[in-house]
Amino acid sequence: MTTTPVSQGPDQDGSTGAPRATRAGGLLPADPVLRLATVLTAVNSLGNGLYFPLGVLYFTRIVGLDATAVGLGLTVAGLVGVAAGVPAGRAADRWGARRVGALLWGATGLATASYTLVHSYAGFLTAVVCATALQMASRGVQGALYADVLPAATRVEARAYLRMVTNVGMGLGGVLGAVALQLDTRGAYVTVIALNALSFAGPALLLPGLPLAAHARERAVLDAGAPAAERWRAVRDLPFLAVTVLNAVLVVQYTLAEVGLPLWIVERTEAPRWTAAMLMIVNCALVALLQVRVARRASRVPSAVRAMGWAGLLLAAACAVYALSAGLSPVWAVLSLTAGAVIQVFAEVLSAAGGWTLGYELADARAHGVYQGVFGAGMSAGMMAGPALVTVTAIAHGTLGWAVLGVVFAAAGFAVAPAVRWAQHDATWRGEPA
Repeated sequence: MTTTPVSQGPDQDGSTGAPRATRAGGLLPADPVLRLATVLTAVNSLGNGLYFPLGVLYFTRIVGLDATAVGLGLTVAGLVGVAAGVPAGRAADRWGARRVGALLWGATGLATASYTLVHSYAGFLTAVVCATALQMASRGVQGALYADVLPAATRVEARAYLRMVTNVGMGLGGVLGAVALQLDTRGAYVTVIALNALSFAGPALLLPGLPLAAHARERAVLDAGAPAAERWRAVRDLPFLAVTVLNAVLVVQYTLAEVGLPLWIVERTEAPRWTAAMLMIVNCALVALLQVRVARRASRVPSAVRAMGWAGLLLAAACAVYALSAGLSPVWAVLSLTAGAVIQVFAEVLSAAGGWTLGYELADARAHGVYQGVFGAGMSAGMMAGPALVTVTAIAHGTLGWAVLGVVFAAAGFAVAPAVRWAQHDATWRGEPA
């Protein structure tokens, strides 16, 4: 199932012995490819951070659309985006991740800019479906892009570094976006939308300039000679799909932090409302501090499997601690929620690093685009299903709901190990490196 050999080097501490991708001679990484990727990521995440706090409010307060209708439109757009991930990945295999990624980012920028022209629900639905589908489709393509331009030995660490950059950019953008929220004028909202559109369209011009790594040039030759059916193998690769689904379950943790906790704090605890914002700041800061370090210890398949298993257990523990916050005094509720958030951060950085490693190492190297498209679509599906799952469990049923959610997380983490063994056995049976 995989044409990328799994390293058999020392794995006790996850060390690869390879040079660290993020070692820098200043504020930016020393590696020129990672340095350019850092600039692209920083610009785009800053724009996204600007827009996210006020996107829905623009359509409800400024355009005048019904909030429920806006929510339905966003759900439809998300479904289209999930479906777009796999064909976008195949396009990256066929025409190159750099070219397809640039087209997707540029088109996302144009679609985002069209928000400023929306005056009806039909216009909103058209614009948001296009923008969301294009942006979600680009996730798998970005995974393939990193596979093409970054050395395999430092790829996971580099992705961890870029995730840290994303968190910092989103945080800074959110602070600036708060200014637009306070102004609450059409001009302020439109300015933010325009800046977010530029954060896609601008970096899109630089993507084709990223040089291909040697293994990517070899992969292009393999892909050209592979039968058409083999190029779509990811959609019927059952072991890889199993790992994708389990990773998608663990991805629900993101909506747990973004949707579940704010609702839980307001409806079920005595903690002040500002606690939700504080927990998000704690999350961003700790992820920025820990993600690269953790990624270095989960850059091989065995350590990635352990990381996913621990992530499931830690998420279950976080759910239990969150449940304890109900009925406590405001101070103790804040302390309980903060403890749960810290535990969840460790689960988040472990599952992210483990997921990146497995997504690459279990993929067929001849079709990274499709494989990363499938893996990215799974993540998108998990984030889409997350709000409903968290609401019908923890928010609706309190402690019992948290317990169910914790069991789901723990079971998904434990199931990763047999799913990966299945994938490796399947690779051996096919006569491929495992």
